[in-house]
Amino acid sequence: MAERHLIVDHLKLSYTGFMNVSELYALISSWFYEKGWDWYEKLNEEQVLPSGKQFQLAVEPFRNITDYYALVIALKLNIADVQNVSVEHDGKKLQVQQGTLHITFDGYVVSDRKGKWQAKPFWWLLGMVLEKYFFREHYAKAERWLKDDVEDLHGRLKKFLNTFQYTYRP
Repeated sequence: MAERHLIVDHLKLSYTGFMNVSELYALISSWFYEKGWDWYEKLNEEQVLPSGKQFQLAVEPFRNITDYYALVIALKLNIADVQNVSVEHDGKKLQVQQGTLHITFDGYVVSDRKGKWQAKPFWWLLGMVLEKYFFREHYAKAERWLKDDVEDLHGRLKKFLNTFQYTYRP
């Protein structure tokens, strides 16, 4: 069984205001596609309540960087009290949503992703020694890649939401 090392622990992004939920989803999925990540969607749920729609999305895209290491970003989106609003911008009426968004980022480096080094105690011990002393630089490089990718995605989402905040005013 593979070991998951937690690198990014509960990086949070919260936003209240105008947004386009479908464009937000498209931005997230296209970012992972452009960076070469494989998409794995654990949960995609929508509820219609009297206060508005609520969306929950949990994805765990992964990226195999070597035969031994893989990167995983666990992304959880909760969008609450979403209501459709029409906004006038440059003389045109736009249909956008208004609501509250909470995003949580977790980043993992997965070692022994195929589980080959877990079969026998000797192989497990040998794998631990190799990982600790000989693959130290590979692990550090995987850790840097993961942190950079999480920061890039976090920054892009902040820019996207900030654009909505200052562009669409009722």
